[in-house]
Amino acid sequence: MLQAVIVDDEKKALQSLSWELTNFSDEINVVASFTDPYEALSYLSNNTPDCLFLDIEMPTMDGFQFIQKLSNKDFPVVITTAYNQYAIKALKNEAIDYLLKPIDTDDLKDTIVKIKKFNARSYTADRLEKILLNFNANEKHKKITFNTDGKLVFLESKEILYAESDGNYSTIYLSDGNKIVLTKKLKEVNELLPNDSFFRIHNSYIINLTKIKEFLKTDGYVVLQSNHKIPVSRQKKSDFLDLL
Repeated sequence: MLQAVIVDDEKKALQSLSWELTNFSDEINVVASFTDPYEALSYLSNNTPDCLFLDIEMPTMDGFQFIQKLSNKDFPVVITTAYNQYAIKALKNEAIDYLLKPIDTDDLKDTIVKIKKFNARSYTADRLEKILLNFNANEKHKKITFNTDGKLVFLESKEILYAESDGNYSTIYLSDGNKIVLTKKLKEVNELLPNDSFFRIHNSYIINLTKIKEFLKTDGYVVLQSNHKIPVSRQKKSDFLDLL
């Protein structure tokens, strides 16, 4: 059964929608309802329902502002309104559907189908991610895993040339000429890389030791097989030479 939350500033409208959802379908259970959008936001920051039914016309905060303020968006939103001119805007503001009050039974059934499809896709994606991570945790299949742009990237050590810091971001440079930008500091990236083949040679750089072609001792640079020149910091020089 789908766990639903309703937000509508009019108490009578809220009670009516709750009754309609409960009586029109045995597939939805209303677990919480709010006339105050701020209380609803607080609740939704700590709870993830299967769906949210949200009224557009609210005086203190309209439905579109509400959607923008949601910190947790891992559930489908259905707009409820007495004004069908909101339909197009609703669908452009991350709502999967809208229902025109008073709610028609067939429309509600169609909406439930959309909610189920949305949740099925989310479940499948989450489950697949867990399967991939568990598979990769096995030493026989172990690869370096980066989470970026809503996807998991699995790489072997030999595919990585070096990593470069850019404040709160880091860029991974690959042997094939591609690069991956991560919303991680270089320190965090360093923790993901195996220390038997990667070395933080500078505050701004981590290199793959197997990709070194030359070490220019006088200039204080290493040259990688890709011909990238990476500086060696004074503080790291001694440790680096010990590794070599």
